[in-house]
Amino acid sequence: MRALIFPGQGSQAVGMAKGLAEEFPQAKAVLDEVDDALSQPLSRLMAEGPVEALTLTANAQPALMAASLAALRVLEAERGLDLARDVSCVAGHSLGEYAALAAAGSLSIADAARLLRLRGEAMQAAVAPGVGAMAALIGTDVEAARGIAEAASLESGGAVCDVANDNGGGQVVLSGDRAAVERAVGIATERGVKRAVMLNVSAPFHCRLMAPAADAMAAALAKVDLKAPRVTLYANVTAAPVAEPETIRAALVEQVTGTVRWRESVAAMAGAGVDQFYELGAGKVLTGLVKRIAPQARATAIGTPADVAAFAL
Repeated sequence: MRALIFPGQGSQAVGMAKGLAEEFPQAKAVLDEVDDALSQPLSRLMAEGPVEALTLTANAQPALMAASLAALRVLEAERGLDLARDVSCVAGHSLGEYAALAAAGSLSIADAARLLRLRGEAMQAAVAPGVGAMAALIGTDVEAARGIAEAASLESGGAVCDVANDNGGGQVVLSGDRAAVERAVGIATERGVKRAVMLNVSAPFHCRLMAPAADAMAAALAKVDLKAPRVTLYANVTAAPVAEPETIRAALVEQVTGTVRWRESVAAMAGAGVDQFYELGAGKVLTGLVKRIAPQARATAIGTPADVAAFAL
């Protein structure tokens, strides 16, 4: 059984989808559609940079979705992939959930691009620069990380420190007020966590401080046509299948402030019989995580013409 998975922020790189767009008209059509939806030549920024502009949250989010859908359209055209016939389920990491929904026919590519542009802008605006922070804990589990976050919040006078991502493979990300997150790094070290590092991010994503962004997304999603996905979608906030459009809408709003339960999502898909995971778009971050979470499964990244050529049903 196959699953298609879609990467989140941090996987962006100058040149992503460039080879696909140059070689396959289906990929170029996706990038053109995103450019039109945003009234911006985002595809040129993806191809040429500068990296500083591509990394801006409001650009990175729709760009990563565009690269993922470009890869999917090429697989469909060149390798005969039929989503409904050949794929059991889809899932995406954070913003990747929008790419998964577009892949599954729940969202149009244009709507996904516009929603991700708004999501990026709203998440950036939710917290003033320097107020929030994120940190990665390496070599621990989510229960221990939650205890560290709670202790850091207590020692910081009730400042926010939440579990943002349970990525799997012993990697958990914390997010919240800078003072609390910095304290969490210290507590993690004291408690013997292998590695605890502050992350170079522009905002504290997936924590309670993102509530204004969740409100903005609730208003935007209420105006968008959402269809039931053609294949099973595993949602970040439940690590379980969601099918009803209104349930998906609510999950996308909750996702802004909630934990990305990636470890549980991959484990649930593997438990349901998925033994092949294909990461579509930029980078190989999720491929590496899958290999740690479900080592019995095969994980492959597809983002270049060579990757497409190597794909076989």
